[in-house]
Amino acid sequence: MSAHGSDRPERVTPGDLDPVIHERVRLGITSLLAARRGVDYVELRNLLEVTDGNLAAHLRVLEKAGYVEVQKAFIDRIPRTTYRLTPPGRKAFARHVDALASLLEGRKKKRGGRTRTSR
Repeated sequence: MSAHGSDRPERVTPGDLDPVIHERVRLGITSLLAARRGVDYVELRNLLEVTDGNLAAHLRVLEKAGYVEVQKAFIDRIPRTTYRLTPPGRKAFARHVDALASLLEGRKKKRGGRTRTSR
C-alpha cells in the first residue's frame, strides 16, 4: 500500500500494465465486460468492429489467462455464446485501470498540472 492509503504502487511504469489486457481489442473486450454481467459474441464483434477471427483469437488469450469465461446456450434453437469477466479478470482489469490512472497522474504532475487541449 502506498503512503497515500491506496493499493497503487508509489511509482508506476508502463511495464506495470497488464500485457494481456493492454492490447487494444482485449482492452475493449474487458472494458465492455466490466460494465456488464455478460456480452454475447455477436454484440462484442459488432461493438468492437472486428472480424470473427480477430475477436476469437483475443478471446482465447483472455480465456487462457483466466480473465474471461464462456457460456454456450441455445435460445429458440439458436446457439448463443456469452462471455463474462471472471473474478480474477475483474481484479486484473481494475489493477490495469489503476496503473493507467497512475501513469496519467504522473504525466500531469510532470507537466505542472496542465492538461493538453486539442487545437
